Amino acid sequence: MGSRRIAIINGPNLNMLGRREVGIYGEKNLDQICDEIRHEGEKYDISLDFFQSNVEGFIVDYIHSCVGKVRGIVINAGAFTHYSIALRDAISAVRLPVVEVHISNIYKREAFRHVSFIAPVCLGQICGFGSYSYILGLRALMETLDEADREC
Repeated sequence: MGSRRIAIINGPNLNMLGRREVGIYGEKNLDQICDEIRHEGEKYDISLDFFQSNVEGFIVDYIHSCVGKVRGIVINAGAFTHYSIALRDAISAVRLPVVEVHISNIYKREAFRHVSFIAPVCLGQICGFGSYSYILGLRALMETLDEADREC
């Protein structure tokens, strides 16, 4: 397993970024955001694997497939954040460090978005910084991994 390989997972409707509620999510599409994340990864010699699905089970299967392949995960689970016990259980089962990210500030939105089922099994949560939330999430994850490596 590459010590600097990270999975970036995107959930439902994130494939519609740039067209979907631009006032909330911005004008960048998912490919543009992935390019930004990829550029950030290159600065720090991080290999990135990108995955997006609108299907909960596909995301669960992908998380399972990360074992032995990546050191950690940055995930924007989209709407699954707020109700998916299956996603929470998958994250917990793989025992990989995971950072939860959101483009919008979920705490400034509808009350149902204030609940994250996955937050309790993640290292932390970053939200409200637009696409930069992914960069912050990646940096936080790498800092945590680097710190763990130094302790070994």
